[in-house]
Amino acid sequence: MEKKIAIVGMPMSYGQPHPGVALGPDAVRHAGLTERLRQLGLAPEDMGNMEIGTGERTVDPETGMKNLHQVAEACEQLAAQVDRLFGQNFFPLVLGGDHSMAIGTIAGAAKHFRNPGILWIDAHGDLNTPETSPSGNIHGMPLAASLGLGAEPLINLYGSAPKIRFENIVLIGIRDLDEGEKRLIRERKIKAYTMHEIDRAGMKRVMEEAIAYLRERADGVHLSFDLDSLDPSEAPGVGTPVKGGLTFREARLAMEMLGESGLIASCEFVEVNPLLDTKNQTAGRAVDLIAALFERMR
Repeated sequence: MEKKIAIVGMPMSYGQPHPGVALGPDAVRHAGLTERLRQLGLAPEDMGNMEIGTGERTVDPETGMKNLHQVAEACEQLAAQVDRLFGQNFFPLVLGGDHSMAIGTIAGAAKHFRNPGILWIDAHGDLNTPETSPSGNIHGMPLAASLGLGAEPLINLYGSAPKIRFENIVLIGIRDLDEGEKRLIRERKIKAYTMHEIDRAGMKRVMEEAIAYLRERADGVHLSFDLDSLDPSEAPGVGTPVKGGLTFREARLAMEMLGESGLIASCEFVEVNPLLDTKNQTAGRAVDLIAALFERMR
């Protein structure tokens, strides 16, 4: 790789209710991330973890959103860090933490591209707004916020909204959508591959189509990989598991094809929760997938 890899831990837990996800970045490190990348001949630089406050959890009385200002503050800091890393010719590899952190990574990365694209691999769409969310948990809202939908502290974080365009997004692996998310995907014609479509067409064809689609539209793609996209039998250590997900082999093929494509400019792997895991299995899967991505970039 021409760029150096910078590892950033984002121990964010405010976007969801389960304790333990803030331990995700260190769990992935403990599973041997740096060693695996070095075995590939790479020299990653670990920037440590972002400083996340530990204040009392709150519910916004107007929107019902949980920990709105805590998430916004943390994501603003992450956006600035990702922005700096791009400016220093690093490839940002961010470890989560809950998926609300994507508001920050996308905001920072978007500063460096005219038409940024997003590849969102997840069991969920994360396209809720305060009006459509059944829970008020912000880890179900980051993609909507990046599109300029939702609460002002999130959509205008680290610059004006929107950060990305509807036509520059591809969703892969989704199988658990709320009604408002289904409506938004349908009305705005968001490119989305459900598990049903992956089962019918196969991961190779899905990835070929997704890569071709984004290559036509985006000049830099951010990969956002939620470990709950994998089937719970493969990755039990996540807060919102949904049966019928990707096999590890399917996910690894996706990472290999993305690495070969040359499209990916930054990435994040999120929602690893070691308190819900079995022998750090989920963190190990994250390391395997990260290694598959970077090996094919060489």
